[in-house]
Amino acid sequence: MSLPKEPRQKMINLMYLVLTALLALNVSSEILNAFKTVDRSLQTANKSVDSKDKEVMSSFEELLKDGKTHDNAAKWKPLADQAKQMSDQLVKEIEDLKLELKQEAGLGKMGKSEKGDDLFKEDDLEAATRLFIGHEGKGGKGDDLKNKLSAIKEKLLNLHPDIKTAFGTTLPIDISTPDNKDWAQTYFHMTPTVAALTILSKFENDVKNSSSQIVEFCHQQVGQVKLIFDQFQAIASQSSEYVMPGQEVRITAGVGAFSKSALPSVSIDGASVPLNAEGVAELKFNAGGTGSYSKKVSIRYTKPDGTPGSAEKEIKYVVGSPTGVFASAEKVNVLYLGLDNPVRVSGGTKGAEALSASIDNGSIVKADNSGLFTAKPATAGKAVITVTVEGKPSTFNFPVKRIPNPTPMVGQFGGGSVPVNVFKANVGVRADMGEFVFEGVKFNVVSYTIVCTGRGFESTGPKFAVVNGAYFPSDVKGYIEMCRAGSSVLITDITVEGPDGRRKLPGSMAFNLTN
Repeated sequence: MSLPKEPRQKMINLMYLVLTALLALNVSSEILNAFKTVDRSLQTANKSVDSKDKEVMSSFEELLKDGKTHDNAAKWKPLADQAKQMSDQLVKEIEDLKLELKQEAGLGKMGKSEKGDDLFKEDDLEAATRLFIGHEGKGGKGDDLKNKLSAIKEKLLNLHPDIKTAFGTTLPIDISTPDNKDWAQTYFHMTPTVAALTILSKFENDVKNSSSQIVEFCHQQVGQVKLIFDQFQAIASQSSEYVMPGQEVRITAGVGAFSKSALPSVSIDGASVPLNAEGVAELKFNAGGTGSYSKKVSIRYTKPDGTPGSAEKEIKYVVGSPTGVFASAEKVNVLYLGLDNPVRVSGGTKGAEALSASIDNGSIVKADNSGLFTAKPATAGKAVITVTVEGKPSTFNFPVKRIPNPTPMVGQFGGGSVPVNVFKANVGVRADMGEFVFEGVKFNVVSYTIVCTGRGFESTGPKFAVVNGAYFPSDVKGYIEMCRAGSSVLITDITVEGPDGRRKLPGSMAFNLTN
């Protein structure tokens, strides 16, 4: 617009222009949070790649020790070592650039957050420009980073002619830009600090994925990944087959020999049980009301040939009573929120018609005339069921728990390496209750966050979406169609809803898509 000659009006118009410019420069908190979510997802994907590389390199060491595979392993392992070393070095340099960028945006000058983290200006639009493009006649570091990305790609491909043939057109590192625009300008000109950090994480992910694919290729020229069974532990069962009410029962379960890189996964009555230092799952609980009980133990592990294995075992024990009166949960000695829990009640020598039952947490009603009741607790914690026989009460304590978390899955997979075409055939995310003792219990997926990156996203950058519902919406289907062998898909922030309400699941699903 034209500026009037009258000084006051000229000043007002100038202030309006400045305000408009400031508004245009403002970066919304929603955009900043979106970049943070993508960055966290890329960091998780990077950890997944590191874990996979560690397992492959450990297997390489074992192949070197085997006389049948030593010569071939001695040929290919040095190439895998070189790929890993080049990747680690460049990732370290990118991490150093991240620190410089934060310092450019005020790190160390703005104090700390409530959580104790050093603060910096996340929406600073000039910090990335100064660092990567330059200012006041001083050149930036963007072209140097571009050259290093180009160089490592060339070096990785030239490690061996077979590697170049296999990955010449598919290696995730891609430094091209739309319409051949200036690389540093495209990625870092007037880019908010948090967005520039996410872009750097994306380059780290590209580098890690590239070297990881080559490390795995080198290993495949020798043999399949060999698990190292470096821990041994005898399998135990229950601590006692006969206990009295209130006594502790301890159940231990594990595999005889296992690898630290492929620890067994144990669940008891559908609930996951963590492993102790010996690689054994141990569950302790106090026996409840008298009666016969059983618990289903499920052990999943990886066989020496790398294929999955599983074992199922039923642990049985009896809880005695000096009076003959008892109340016991029919399924397990736990009452679950949101479910109709069958409870068996007995009056000893007296028949069912001579007894009554009450509960101090929720409700309990008679289900039939055989002594079967249905208990529905109201809150988590503890519930006391009182059984009264001819005016004489006996109390029985029950823990009250939320239903165990379901396992999130896409099709039949909960993460790991999946053929790209198999992954694309799925329609959404589901929640699997596995071996949960109550049949028919279902959880619905309410929302999740999905990030697609790696091969296929070189020119567009990572694709990110927050999804409401279980199915892949049209935009996410489009992102999945862009995936290629070498793409990574991370699904996180998964919220589900079941009989006992809504909850966010811990952990994420990380998929590495393959041919």
